[in-house]
Amino acid sequence: MREKLVFIYTTYPSLIEAENAGRGLVERRLAACVNILPRMVSHYWWEGVIERSEEVVMIVKTRASLVEGVRKAIKEAHAYTTPAIVVLPIEGGDPAYLGWLLAETEIPPAS
Repeated sequence: MREKLVFIYTTYPSLIEAENAGRGLVERRLAACVNILPRMVSHYWWEGVIERSEEVVMIVKTRASLVEGVRKAIKEAHAYTTPAIVVLPIEGGDPAYLGWLLAETEIPPAS
């Protein structure tokens, strides 16, 4: 496989926000797929206080070369000042699935 593939882990404050962001990434071919997992509870430090919130996890499946575009798209429309954006390399995997991921993130040439 020539190009590296990655998962990008991020979180959103609501299912609606995550779905809108995820659909936008797929429509723009910045991601082949996004998985949205609702109802996560987070405890974390923020500005010197321990916070608790209910969040939604989104896993973005994409090419390593598209990470900066995904990061920019997430930050531009995100409600959080500092959204979680973590890039995880995909090591191995089913060749047919990985081929599909590459095909669906290939931006068609302009006509």
